[in-house]
Amino acid sequence: MLSPDFFARDPVAVARELLGATLVCIDRYGERMSGQVVETEAYDCPRDPACTAGRFHAARSAEMSIAPGHWLFWAAHGHPLLQVSCREEGVSASVLIRALEPQDGVGQMLLHRPVTRERDLTNGPAKLVYALGIQSQSVAQTPVNRPDLHLDWTAPLPPEQVQVTARVGIKEGRNLPWRFVLRGSSWVSPGVPSMELAAADLHP
Repeated sequence: MLSPDFFARDPVAVARELLGATLVCIDRYGERMSGQVVETEAYDCPRDPACTAGRFHAARSAEMSIAPGHWLFWAAHGHPLLQVSCREEGVSASVLIRALEPQDGVGQMLLHRPVTRERDLTNGPAKLVYALGIQSQSVAQTPVNRPDLHLDWTAPLPPEQVQVTARVGIKEGRNLPWRFVLRGSSWVSPGVPSMELAAADLHP
C-alpha cells in the first residue's frame, strides 16, 4: 500500500510511476473492487499554465495545497475526478487518475454504473469514480492509504510499456508531456491529447 510519502515529490514522476498500480476500493458492505491504473495526468501549478490554482481560483488552490498523499476531487462538467495531492504542503500539485482496467468486483461496479460495453466502465476519470461508488464528500482530503480506498504498488513499469502524451482537454500547457498511458491497453480513455487537437485545428 502506497504511503503519503510516495507523493511528496514532482507529480510528473509520480504520475509516471503510478501506471500499473492497483486502485482498491472496499464499500461499506465489505465488497472489494479494484482496477489497474492505465492512465494518469500530472498537474504542477508552480510551472503549469493549465493550472488555475494559485492564480484566480483561491478555493482550488487551498484544496490542492494540502499535505502530500491525500485524496482530492475536482469537478469537470459537474462530474467528480479523483486526484492525489503531491509535493510539500503549501504547493498546489496533484496527479489525476484517468482510467482503470477493472480487476475485482466487476459485477458490483456494473451495479454502480451500468454500461452496454464493459470497456466503457472505467475508461475515464469520472467513469471510474462512479463505477467504484466513491463518495467524494467522505473521501476528499483523507490519506491515500485509508483501508477502504488505497493504491497497491510494487514497482514502476518498464519504459517500453509506457506511452507519454500531452494531456487531454486543456488549452494552456497543451504541449507538456504529462499524460502517461499503459501502452496497448483497451481501457485507456478515448480522449485525444490537446496538442493533437490543436494541430488538427491548424491543418484541417
